[in-house]
Amino acid sequence: QLQLVESGGGLVQPGGSLRLSCAASGFTLDGYRIGWFRQAPGKEREGVSCISRSGSTTDYVDSVKGRFTISRDNAKNTVYLQMNSLKPEDTAVYYCAGTRTGYSNVCSYGGMDYWGKGTLVTVSA
Repeated sequence: QLQLVESGGGLVQPGGSLRLSCAASGFTLDGYRIGWFRQAPGKEREGVSCISRSGSTTDYVDSVKGRFTISRDNAKNTVYLQMNSLKPEDTAVYYCAGTRTGYSNVCSYGGMDYWGKGTLVTVSA
């Protein structure tokens, strides 16, 4: 069974940090384009960050640029999202998703084949 499992969410104060992990089960993430998405209450899901199949290209939504960093560790079969300087508006359920489609150096948020169930991030004093 092919699965993506997110972890690392929790409650953090504004200005704090969290590192989310996206681990693959049943397949290897090497060669997969991975995206992190989030959905806040009452809002549509949005793409937050992505990393290309080769790992050479990354992308961030404007609201997290300079604060979030996506990375992958193929040896651990895991993709990470390091989130620093967290703000209350970052509160959301965070999902990772992946696909083998697309050019190896292109990062985009569409056409994901596998999705995790999400991990909740709450930023509050």
